Amino acid sequence: MSQRDTLVHLFAGGCGGTVGAILTCPLEVVKTRLQSSSVTLYISEVQLNTMAGASVNRVVSPGPLHCLKVILEKEGPRSLFRGLGPNLVGVAPSRAIYFAAYSNCKEKLNDIFDPDSTQVHMISAAMAGFTAITATNPIWLVKTRLQLDARNRGEKRMGAFECIRKVYQTDGLKGFYRGMSASYAGISETVIHFVIYESIKQKLLEYKIASTMENDEESVKEASDFVGMMLAAATSKTCATTIAYPHEVVRTRLREEGTKYRSFFQTLSLVVQEEGYGSLYRGLTTHLVAL
Repeated sequence: MSQRDTLVHLFAGGCGGTVGAILTCPLEVVKTRLQSSSVTLYISEVQLNTMAGASVNRVVSPGPLHCLKVILEKEGPRSLFRGLGPNLVGVAPSRAIYFAAYSNCKEKLNDIFDPDSTQVHMISAAMAGFTAITATNPIWLVKTRLQLDARNRGEKRMGAFECIRKVYQTDGLKGFYRGMSASYAGISETVIHFVIYESIKQKLLEYKIASTMENDEESVKEASDFVGMMLAAATSKTCATTIAYPHEVVRTRLREEGTKYRSFFQTLSLVVQEEGYGSLYRGLTTHLVAL
């Protein structure tokens, strides 16, 4: 791959990521709040009348719309763009590093495996993910801390530089890499995505070949082929995201300030013990909308 191609990948990945970050920032804030342990701030108590006439309290997990409503009422519209600064700073290099690493890795693996095979795409995506995560994790930690900084209207909000100072004073340099193990676990999403996508694509191809042979026609590309590939990509991405989603919740918990969560598996186990399996999918709906 030429230097020009690398620069094109860097520019395209950076621009696409920047536009996406701006448009989806409010959804990111809501999703992060739902994933965190501080979601209890938005839990309401519902009075239930028993047969004996006494009342009991039931904890109700908030949905995305309820969380959004409370953020707007208590913190104002500006809070929906908390963490946008670090996101804009980080998303361009993150996407750029990912696309550049993916392209370079794919080029080298094409000499080892069958060119552009499933193995090449999967390994390239995994290696690119590791590279991008390691390089940009400190930026995402700051973004998460800012998104979780829930303060009422009129209160002074924590800025990015203040957040960086607090993280360094509390945990040192290693504090900026909290949650990285969960991000690494999230690379499994890419692997699952490719496996499901290739399977669906193969089924669609077999169906088209069988249909063409049955009608004794030549195989030509049609608009339906494009639609089929788009549906295959959307289906595989949704399935992969849903399966691998718990790593997102674990990552947010690990990045919380003054947290009791220490490692990936310890956090996963603790969340399930204290809140049940359903808590591992908090914010999933918002996340799928933001894809």
